[in-house]
Amino acid sequence: MIIKTSLDEIQNYLVDASNFKGFCDAVYFPQNEIEISEILKEANNKKIMVTVSGNGTGLTGARVPQGGIVISTEKLNQIIEINPKEFYAIVEPGVILSEFQEQAREKNLLYPPDPTEKNCFIGGTVATNASGEKTFKYGSTREYVLELDVILPDGDKLKLVRGANKADGFNLNLKTDAAKDLNIFLPDFKMPSTKNAAGYFCKKDMDAIDLFIGSEGTLGIITKIKLRLVPQPEKLISCVVFFENEFNAFKYIEKARDISLNTKLRSDPRCIEALALEFFDERALNFLRNDYPQIPENAKSAVWFEQEVTHQNEEMFFDSWMDLIKEFHGDEENTWFAFSEEDKKKIQGFRHSISAKINEYITRNNFRKLGTDAAVPNDCFEEFYSYAKELVEKNEIDFVIYGHAGNSHIHLNMLPKNESEFETGKNLYSLICKKAVELGGTVSAEHGIGKVKTDYFLMMYGEETVNKMLDLKKIFDPNLILGKGNIFKS
Repeated sequence: MIIKTSLDEIQNYLVDASNFKGFCDAVYFPQNEIEISEILKEANNKKIMVTVSGNGTGLTGARVPQGGIVISTEKLNQIIEINPKEFYAIVEPGVILSEFQEQAREKNLLYPPDPTEKNCFIGGTVATNASGEKTFKYGSTREYVLELDVILPDGDKLKLVRGANKADGFNLNLKTDAAKDLNIFLPDFKMPSTKNAAGYFCKKDMDAIDLFIGSEGTLGIITKIKLRLVPQPEKLISCVVFFENEFNAFKYIEKARDISLNTKLRSDPRCIEALALEFFDERALNFLRNDYPQIPENAKSAVWFEQEVTHQNEEMFFDSWMDLIKEFHGDEENTWFAFSEEDKKKIQGFRHSISAKINEYITRNNFRKLGTDAAVPNDCFEEFYSYAKELVEKNEIDFVIYGHAGNSHIHLNMLPKNESEFETGKNLYSLICKKAVELGGTVSAEHGIGKVKTDYFLMMYGEETVNKMLDLKKIFDPNLILGKGNIFKS
């Protein structure tokens, strides 16, 4: 097993895409779960802090150590099986998402969770219950995880199979490979009804596997994952619609969302059902103009949508979407439609480039990222959006807004020019999170809490509930060695 201690060799493991920075004594590169177990046994005995590292694409500092050692999962990178008959795959945590999606596509299969950053490790997406634009139709990572192998902080192993271990009310009993009984009392608290990636999933009669999905490397280290797959759609309609004002864009999104949700509820194949509904404000469009000069000059906002179709119903759905564009005065003449695989990739590149350009900006200016990850109930979305936008405008900090409007989930990214603006931005970020909580939403819809959002997590759930979650962690990790600083401040 490789162990690196030289700063020159480990510095890439001391930062993530949010530009959050840390330090450690060594980085370990195990090649199998036996080596992970041995590392954890020794660390637990010596009470050495252990941080699990994915590919560094996270935005919350979760993989960034604040001392101790790092365990990188990059050597556990095998796609063990893709089964096209039974629609599942078995992978190790260090498999890169884009490579896995490509291999699944070759077998005419789709793995729907689709984070913007395709270089992430699948283990990281499970650890954060990651999601992306396809979440609007398909849901988050949680809904596709069938089995997990997990090495606990004392080196023992736990195998979790969906449906095999369910809580009795709020009591959950698990048995490890070493026949150790874990008796867990799940805290009883209300999780937001929105898309959510903040803290532990705890629910009456829940499946045990869901406790580990989204646990951000604080309960154990995932070594093997079985995932559910779905058939690859025959074709896609992919389109960017431009609007001359935000009001029409939001009304367009609202109607498309409501029709799509109703279609899903009734399983009606004749009505539109968006795969994705993504929003861009005027500032986001201006931020992209140098790379995409074909953006219309008068565009004040844009919406990207996708719709799964077949050769038989493609024309019907195309007409339905065009009717909706006309109804809300979208710019029909300048609408971007993808009629080929190459066109589709260009539109997806347009969507994904905004995130990359923002990350480049914060790295270039050496600030931590100030990008909201809040989601609110659908009927509160426009109120929340207006509040957040007006708050930042009033304080004269540059910003862009984009994100998953179909899920009432936006990324407002502040772009401070100096340290004073950065400090002001942090205060505004806190106010925006507070507003999301007041409206019944979450402070983190897809990126997790990590180390940078612990104060907002406390704001969201309160000290009593957070302490109950910490007590739950102590059942698995009594010495508190694993994921120190993630989710909990201590």
